[in-house]
Amino acid sequence: MCRVSDLKKKVFVLDDHPIVRQGLAELISQEPDLAISGDSDDPRAALEAFGREVPDIVVVDLSLDDSDGLDFIRTVRKDYPGVAVLVLTMHDESFFAERALRAGASGYLTKQEASEKVLIAIRSLLGGDIFVSDRISPKLVERLLNGGALNDDPLMGRLSNREQEVFRRIGRGQSIQEISRDLDLSAKTVETYRGHIKEKLFLKDSRELTQYATRWVLSREEGDSPLDS
Repeated sequence: MCRVSDLKKKVFVLDDHPIVRQGLAELISQEPDLAISGDSDDPRAALEAFGREVPDIVVVDLSLDDSDGLDFIRTVRKDYPGVAVLVLTMHDESFFAERALRAGASGYLTKQEASEKVLIAIRSLLGGDIFVSDRISPKLVERLLNGGALNDDPLMGRLSNREQEVFRRIGRGQSIQEISRDLDLSAKTVETYRGHIKEKLFLKDSRELTQYATRWVLSREEGDSPLDS
């Protein structure tokens, strides 16, 4: 005979902010059909936990200390294809949503919307549906589901021409001094552009900026969309 707890869907939370993990755990634990199976701030520890008890769904942030949430999503999709993946992040732009959905996530929600919609999103994914933030264009989702080409470039659309140039040069591995010399700008001005780029693309630090810029440049040089990597 099944226990009541056996009928609950198991949710795992991967986020590098303890307050976020605690808040989600409290919210989910109040639901009669859901239960927290575990939480972590480390993708490797999360995968080890999956080896002991596979959850029905994992809620994951894209920005993790020393890790990339997208790599974690790809691993889950490959090793645990039955586990639904809901991205819960500060990044609310189409660029990041496309990357997450292409990596294997079935849902994308911003933390600003979490309190109102995270339970709806979780149940949607558990029911086999796709759930995305209201800020994400329905056309984007339709394009991804149909496997169509991503001809537009929402990433570059946020940046001014000068910011785009600085972004490309960062992606090519140039230092602030080299960018300053090549563009005939002061190092302080280049730093200002870097700050604007991080703000517009919702990147938390210089490491994340360099990571995304490098991937973008490499994918362009290979002739592919930056979201296909």
